[in-house]
Amino acid sequence: MSKYYLGVDLGSTTSKAVIINEQDEIIGRGITNTRANYSVAADIARDEALYNARFSVLKKNLAAEIKARPEYKKYIDDLESVFQYEQFKVRLDNLGEELVKTCNAFFKDGKKRDEILGHLRNIRRSFKPKIKYDYIYNNLGSKNQFFRDVVSEKYNEEVNKLDSSLFEPLMTVWDKSITPAENKVVTFDFKKLIEEAMELLKEKYENLPERAENISIESERAFDTEMYLLKGDFKNVSETLHERIDEIANLEFNIENMTGTGYGRALLPFPESCIRSEILCHAFGAHAVFPNTRTVLDIGGQDTKAIQVDKYGLVTSFQMNDRCAAGCGRYLGYIADEMSISLNELGPMAMKAEKEVTICSTCTVFAGAELRELTNVGEKREDILGGLHKAIIMRAMSLIARSGGVFNEFTFTGGVARNQAVIKYLTQLVRENYGEGIKINIHTDSIFMGALGGAMFARRNINVDLPDAKKKKQQVVTETSN
Repeated sequence: MSKYYLGVDLGSTTSKAVIINEQDEIIGRGITNTRANYSVAADIARDEALYNARFSVLKKNLAAEIKARPEYKKYIDDLESVFQYEQFKVRLDNLGEELVKTCNAFFKDGKKRDEILGHLRNIRRSFKPKIKYDYIYNNLGSKNQFFRDVVSEKYNEEVNKLDSSLFEPLMTVWDKSITPAENKVVTFDFKKLIEEAMELLKEKYENLPERAENISIESERAFDTEMYLLKGDFKNVSETLHERIDEIANLEFNIENMTGTGYGRALLPFPESCIRSEILCHAFGAHAVFPNTRTVLDIGGQDTKAIQVDKYGLVTSFQMNDRCAAGCGRYLGYIADEMSISLNELGPMAMKAEKEVTICSTCTVFAGAELRELTNVGEKREDILGGLHKAIIMRAMSLIARSGGVFNEFTFTGGVARNQAVIKYLTQLVRENYGEGIKINIHTDSIFMGALGGAMFARRNINVDLPDAKKKKQQVVTETSN
């Protein structure tokens, strides 16, 4: 029986899980928002990694067939995306129940309550087909968007179409409902959902020549390019793979060992021996993907860490901004809220800056006031965001310098590594300060590096300390012997 190893990175804003095999290959990734309940977030991330692992094992088992027939991979990718839609539907039903419960508790006036309930039904009825379409035809499941973010965007769109007097009550109901809905662990029947997904794919390919009215010209081109592999051969591919899909549906994953890390690691239901510092785990994970890495920068939700590592991926020194969330993921989330845009829009908007407005403080407490002041004096939002992103990296560069500078390859990890503007200013400032020859690594799995490092610690079952901890232990031994 194959052995697998689990790493869970319980962050302040997101929780990640990674499953690796005995060859250190990632076979499963899971991610969710961390909202109020750390234990639930860890369970959801782990379960998502296990679902993802089934599809990874399926592709691995079919490697030879996929090489000969690329349409097999296309079918499996589509199947996973539609499977995620089936999960989404269940979560959406749970959210619907929470919205009704909140509405009944919040509005004492029966007439007002019925009015709001009617709007809630209409809102869900309106956006559900749009989200279904995005999962099935635009591969929404592969974009790592959280349930909250997907639904929030569509919910806000529909609310803004209504009379302005309805905005506050509808958003109040939303705010009170989304967290309990999101923090509910849902046990999915993988076999049942995979069968439903296969039926939905059948419907998709049988209607392939048809075009939905809301497809743009650009989307149609992508649609035609991606679908041609399975056109006319869908039934054969589906029947051929059905038995192999049944095998992975019944597969049991033997988790041999696990390691927990991250901001909330102390809250994980793991033995103390299975807990590691996120500094150690990010360093180990980054080194695993990029073996020549000697400097790691991790910008997470709550803190920033500049880390120096040796040729084995072990930490030799580090500096950490742990006093507040200034310049981290939570800070960026606050800025997005202040500007009434989504977190995903911050980077692209900052990339349009024609200049970088000087930001006096990246303190979350004062950010709102400074943003409003700069807007009032006529500064463009793009230029404000350009200055803000550059200020974030200036803070990070200070930590890097204090940790020892940049050597050899430099690897950027954490959720903020997805932000294009952060990458732009980081690349610019690293090259300005440490030379054009520095190789800067940013990976699609940057947000999973802590969980990957945790899984690798679990597989090796080794116990190492941070440099300061080692010094303290040696000091205690010396004092005791004296």
